[in-house]
Amino acid sequence: MKLEKKFTELKALLAEISDLNGASALLVWDQAMYMPSGGAPARARQMATLSRLAHQKFTDKKIGRLLDALRPYEESLPYDSDEAALIRVARRDYERAIRIPNEFVARFNAHVAETYQRWTEVRPANDFAAIRPNLERTLEFSRQLADFFPGYEHIADPLIDFSDYGMKATTLRSLFHELRQALVPLVEKITSQSPADDSCLRKSYPEAAQSEFGAEVVRQIGYDFQRGRIDKTHHPFMIALSIGDVRITTRLREDHLGELLFSNIHEAGHALYEQGVDPAYENTPLAGGASAGLHESQSRLWENVVGRSCGFWEYFYPRLQAHFPDQLGAVSLEEFYRAINKVEKSLIRTDADEVTYNLHVMLRFDLELQLLEGTLAVRDLPEAWRERFQADFGIAPPDDRDGVLQDVHWYSGAIGGAFQGYTLGNLLSALFYTQALQEHPEIPHEIRQGRFDTLRRWLTEKIYRHGRKYTAPELIRRVTGDDLTLRPYIEYLQAKYGELYSL
Repeated sequence: MKLEKKFTELKALLAEISDLNGASALLVWDQAMYMPSGGAPARARQMATLSRLAHQKFTDKKIGRLLDALRPYEESLPYDSDEAALIRVARRDYERAIRIPNEFVARFNAHVAETYQRWTEVRPANDFAAIRPNLERTLEFSRQLADFFPGYEHIADPLIDFSDYGMKATTLRSLFHELRQALVPLVEKITSQSPADDSCLRKSYPEAAQSEFGAEVVRQIGYDFQRGRIDKTHHPFMIALSIGDVRITTRLREDHLGELLFSNIHEAGHALYEQGVDPAYENTPLAGGASAGLHESQSRLWENVVGRSCGFWEYFYPRLQAHFPDQLGAVSLEEFYRAINKVEKSLIRTDADEVTYNLHVMLRFDLELQLLEGTLAVRDLPEAWRERFQADFGIAPPDDRDGVLQDVHWYSGAIGGAFQGYTLGNLLSALFYTQALQEHPEIPHEIRQGRFDTLRRWLTEKIYRHGRKYTAPELIRRVTGDDLTLRPYIEYLQAKYGELYSL
């Protein structure tokens, strides 16, 4: 009874910290959505204060003493129990957090808030020079953060571990090398042909009708608007303020139908994960996704494996045509399907097709490793970006706006530890979907009928409801009986695009 009382005390302290983090998340969402530019200095101060308070509370020795006292309680429980998992995850987070000084957390979060605001201004102006000092400071912060965890093999390892627990730079380099060996020949075979005609996507599509259809699609696949909302922003994202408040953002172009449509489905995939977490985990360290790669697996599964499949559009395309009869009335389903799966060497990662997408990720991953190693200076980053892009894609960005400034990540957080999750997510999306089909071969037929309950329930049961209860490697083994492998993803791409491009 004494240990159970200590467990209740620990949960109460962790709930306070969760509330502070939720308030910080709301400030992040507001800054991206509605905050006037004049609010940036105060927002940086506010976010620094909240992050410092949350970190200070979490690293308090009282929590350390409770975790130590609860070790016998944890060991007396089954590994799979929620109580043991909560203590285990809280201890892992605590032991990492106590290495990082409170003062560093406050300074870094203030810097990030300021840098993000500047990025929203300099990217449209194509002015990398204006943000270069911020990025140099971000690199300093990132190296300092890694150095709080001495003994690493590579300076990026601690940063990668924050997002994808257990992963290391050497493992990822090896994995990415193997993936590149399979992707490059496939890209060359496809792009040597005449590209698919996607002109049907590039007509005039009024914003209101796009927004209405985009909301209809994500509602049908399972996004709960009673616990979420959709807004427009510079760079789409999902943010969870709580299990009952999971918001998604999107971007829209009236001259390109795919922007809003697939941004919506992508972010809704993230949101389905967060909305599917066991409600009992609210306000505990178990709420949220197991890793960046696991999270990305859900956005990519719903956006690409499901959302760009022919079966998905057998159901939704007549409804899309009804929204845009003048633009799509004379366009066949086959033409539309080929258009949304067009493969080409392009400049923008978030617009990239499934086949070339991972080359964008690898480019960023390699550049940030060089920055952290000190073999690449921030001042030389734009030129290094152009040279690498030319080498990988045969094209070069005409400016920094569509080059080194295009992704928000380095301007809204640390340099290192974010991009690998996108490729891991792609690999896992195919791995999980393949497993789902083995257990429920009726899923493709249901998708053609606009029914997604079987797939969503399977994902909820196997992945979503567990939140952070298991590490990503543990969860992968529980779901598939094996470790992460490239094979299902490569087979998926070869089968789908082999048929589309008659390879």
